[in-house]
Amino acid sequence: MKKYLALLLALAMVFALAACANNGGNSTPSEAPSEAPVETPSEAPSEAPVETPSEAPAENPAEGATAAFKLGGTGPLTGPAAIYGTAARNGAQIAVDEINALGGIQFELNYQDDTHDAEKAVTAYNTLKDWGMQLSLGSVTSKPCEATAAKNFEDRIFALTPSASSTAVTEGKDNVFQMCFMDPNQGSASAQYIFDQGLASKVAVIWKNDDVYSKGIRDTFVSKAAELGLEVVSETTFADGNDSDFNVQLTEAKNAGADLVFLPMYYTPASLILSQADTMGYAPKWFGVDGMDGILTLEGFDTALAEGVMLLTPFNADAEDAKTQAFVEKYQAQYGEVPNQFAADAYDCVYAYAQALEAAGATPDMSAADLCDAMIAQFTSMTFDGLTGESMTWGADGAVTKAPKGMVIQDGAYVGM
Repeated sequence: MKKYLALLLALAMVFALAACANNGGNSTPSEAPSEAPVETPSEAPSEAPVETPSEAPAENPAEGATAAFKLGGTGPLTGPAAIYGTAARNGAQIAVDEINALGGIQFELNYQDDTHDAEKAVTAYNTLKDWGMQLSLGSVTSKPCEATAAKNFEDRIFALTPSASSTAVTEGKDNVFQMCFMDPNQGSASAQYIFDQGLASKVAVIWKNDDVYSKGIRDTFVSKAAELGLEVVSETTFADGNDSDFNVQLTEAKNAGADLVFLPMYYTPASLILSQADTMGYAPKWFGVDGMDGILTLEGFDTALAEGVMLLTPFNADAEDAKTQAFVEKYQAQYGEVPNQFAADAYDCVYAYAQALEAAGATPDMSAADLCDAMIAQFTSMTFDGLTGESMTWGADGAVTKAPKGMVIQDGAYVGM
């Protein structure tokens, strides 16, 4: 039995040796191990390191591009008031590009369309908040900005609006500031200018009674006119829904003997008033406010009808200083038109932010609330020189102090008075 088992073991060993011998004669198994280590290590390391580092910065900015402050704003980018929002966005973008090119403070700009509607402005604001907005340009026009300013205050996101001028925008909000004149300032300054220059003996006022912008300017104009002894002989109003026919308002002004008509309104209704006055042969002097800046680019409007129109504005594209000329040249090259006051104010907003952030030693990793506190401290203590004014300062109420400039439309262009 033992001999039989030994014989079986011996046969098993023979078959095993034979199997090994057969495998050894087959080149495939013996070559595969030698090829895999050669190909895999030599190709994988050379491809992976080349692709991964080049893609990583795009996916993870912290490891590549310099971190930027997220700056957001809303404005009418479409609709009848789009000229204001588009100009503000364009002016802000030029400033962002210039500042980013310097390599210090960096901004990422995000403008959302609010179509000059308060409810849509809040929706647009919430979109910016979800995006991570740290600093705000508020809203471009007054009524939408009143709505978004309330959100800025609630969320402790500092806002500097380029052009929303009603007092309600900043009232009761320590973190909402304006680059533009407040409505009361425009009204009183216009009355003072008309009086000082002896432009009229009898004045008519046509204003929009459902617009906080128009009403605010009208109120202080009439008050200042009474103080100065400037006679207001006619006051008429209009509202949405009946703003296409101004025969009643113009007839009353004409019959009252008004030799100057004050128009505290935006350029769209103003263009209709100028057209209808021309049709009826009424040719008084016309005096407007910053909302009329842009009437020369209104589609379908005969700019000859605006010849001689006067207005107060913080910006004159015709100014000869190097800073203004450089901005106007760049704006025309990029957008094909002369910038208005809204573009210049937004441009100044971004540069004022850059100055305040640098002075505060702020960094993009700070929270919006911490940046808010830093901006309040800076804006209530700093002096700023911009396109729309020199030695600008801000009060704790968010109102800016700067000198207005008189402009008149001559030969289809704005010219400083």
